[in-house]
Amino acid sequence: MMKKIKVFAPATVSNVGPGFDIMGFALNQPGDVVEAALTKGNRISIKKIYGSRDLSYNPSKNTATASIISLLKSYKIRVGLEVVIRKNMGIGSGLGSSAASSVAGVFAVNKLLNLKLSKSELLVHALNGEIISSGSLHADNVAPCLFGGFVLIRSYDPLDIIKIDYPENLFCTVLYPQIEIKTSEARKILDKKIPRHNAIAQAGNASGLIAGLITKDIDLISRSMKDYIAEPKRKELIPCYDVVRIAALANGAINCNISGSGPSMFSFSTSLEDAERIASAIKDAALSEGLRSETYISKINNRGPVVIK
Repeated sequence: MMKKIKVFAPATVSNVGPGFDIMGFALNQPGDVVEAALTKGNRISIKKIYGSRDLSYNPSKNTATASIISLLKSYKIRVGLEVVIRKNMGIGSGLGSSAASSVAGVFAVNKLLNLKLSKSELLVHALNGEIISSGSLHADNVAPCLFGGFVLIRSYDPLDIIKIDYPENLFCTVLYPQIEIKTSEARKILDKKIPRHNAIAQAGNASGLIAGLITKDIDLISRSMKDYIAEPKRKELIPCYDVVRIAALANGAINCNISGSGPSMFSFSTSLEDAERIASAIKDAALSEGLRSETYISKINNRGPVVIK
């Protein structure tokens, strides 16, 4: 049996326009790293957290270790573990930071203890960790982070995860403005009721996006990426939203939307050249509104979490 392990789990883009709480995909970068080492006794402890001063060292209140605790309790496993967490993206970034730590935690322990559990079996425990951060059950970050690729959550009761095919030449450019938006707060501003015409339009766009991805119809993907539920409310929390979206579309983006709860925004394009040009343009656009930002360019990551040295 291994004594220690280190796992990388990727950032994710969720919602993807009309897919509120039901769609998401994994990125190649950024991502979080969780290290787990066996220790004597049966205590789970967090040795060190890099990249954030705000996360709890209480194992039951940290997403990485809460998911591990859920897993160990479920299988009645008593073991001592010392955990190190390396955060490579901000909390409240809209890139699934808490999901990445949660997934990395359970994935690492599954490998470390040679439990041979499937990703489907790990999912519920990763979700239990994610709830610590968001306060609600939503799998559109955890599922793509764990399974990789582009994921559709068809149902939450029972949980039904479907991996969707997508064009191989799809590039994603992400802008992460240096502000924080908490998922729990971003959910509070959403309308409790949705007008029928908006619900119909949302369902049509969500269906169109899935159809466009599967058939590799770029034009259908483009015209389907419109959100009638969350984005009209959440864009008010992002000072650079309008200028970034205009800049992305003017530089070859298929479309541009908020990633998760924001403030990160993402754009699809069909070449690395376009993706790089979009990155430069949207970074300048955000700066014109006084916001410094990070940009990431990635194809969709079909692997999910991986063991690293």
